[in-house]
Amino acid sequence: MEIDDARTRRVIIDSDVKNEADDQFAVVHALLSPSLDIRGIIPAHFGAERSSRSMLDSRDELDRLVALLGGSDATIANGAAERLPDANTPIDSPGARLIVEEARRADAGPLFIGFLGPLTDMASALLLAPDIARTDTTVIWIGGPPYGDREWRGTWPEFNLRNDIHAANVVFGSGIDIWQVPSNVYRLASIGYAELRRRVEPCGELGRYLAQTVVDFNTAHHRVPVESRSLGDSPAIALMLDPWCASFRRQSPVSFTPDGHCVPATRGGDVLVVEQIDVRFFLEDMFAKLAEFAAATETAR
Repeated sequence: MEIDDARTRRVIIDSDVKNEADDQFAVVHALLSPSLDIRGIIPAHFGAERSSRSMLDSRDELDRLVALLGGSDATIANGAAERLPDANTPIDSPGARLIVEEARRADAGPLFIGFLGPLTDMASALLLAPDIARTDTTVIWIGGPPYGDREWRGTWPEFNLRNDIHAANVVFGSGIDIWQVPSNVYRLASIGYAELRRRVEPCGELGRYLAQTVVDFNTAHHRVPVESRSLGDSPAIALMLDPWCASFRRQSPVSFTPDGHCVPATRGGDVLVVEQIDVRFFLEDMFAKLAEFAAATETAR
């Protein structure tokens, strides 16, 4: 049976895609999803701890993924090369300008922007064009620490927040609609090596590349034996595909301290915080689309 629904949802993806080994899966999943009208992909920086050219590293990795997919119609617009210097100074970039342009398209329907890394480019867009906070735009952010008394055993501050705390405060203080997937939720989207071998690696050159990136990253950066990896950025794509695949909690306005903690804020609006998401849905959807892409690629040869 041919399942065909021509309706689409307008989206932008902002990704520090070379930072780890999970952004790649999220970006590929989005590009393989016909219901997503991807207006642009913005390669983002991931700080200077691992590279002095992290945004350009992300751009190189994004170009590699697009080549493995046989090309894409999505605009690729470079984001900021580094974090904001303060909470008042934007970093102008093609990526920030793309966000402004798409947010101001009042006749094009809602816009969803998924941030798989720092919020630098969104904050810059808001500082360049504050009016976009009042448009039909939803920011989906993978980042931030757990709320309340929930424990967090990762690095502190949480990585995506740490890479630009000023930017997070600009976005959270702007009043724009925000859906946040905090660290205690995004860490629960793990995939194991056995699953990679059975469900990803057989999917042609693209599948082999995705699977190997996980092993390579773990080998280079984990100090203890490990045979899994959290695909923590994939919930952003799941929320774009089906906003009803998660349960949310309404959080009153917050800001972030220099050491990465949440505190009550007097500026900004409520945040919809994801507390649970249908991991089965988005992993199985990704596996199926990878398999279909591999089959179609093989047939075309």
